[in-house]
Amino acid sequence: MNTNPSIKPTESELEILQIIWNKEQATVREVHEELIKTKPSGYTTTLKLMQIMHEKGLLTRDESKKTHVYYAVVSRNKTQKFFLDRMINGLFGGSSTQLVLQALGNQKSSKAELEQIRKFLDDLKK
Repeated sequence: MNTNPSIKPTESELEILQIIWNKEQATVREVHEELIKTKPSGYTTTLKLMQIMHEKGLLTRDESKKTHVYYAVVSRNKTQKFFLDRMINGLFGGSSTQLVLQALGNQKSSKAELEQIRKFLDDLKK
């Protein structure tokens, strides 16, 4: 698991990581097929990005077969924590309360989501 804090994925790299985190492993073709569902992208662009991510230490790959299979080296949780901490400190002056209030005020939450939030807050009180 990559713990190097200097490796920060770009927005495009995050899109690729999301796909690989969801699939647990993926070929370039599989990643590319997911990416083109939401925006136009060339196969060679996807390939090059994934090669760069491998060089940066964000991905590892199994080269034992003709088609390389890629795996995420960085964890979803650590990456989310890094970006969330950066956002809280940079945009909300270190206030997680302001972040939560802004998020809940800007997005319509379902009853199930609100119940999950209530349960989380109740657990924090204990």
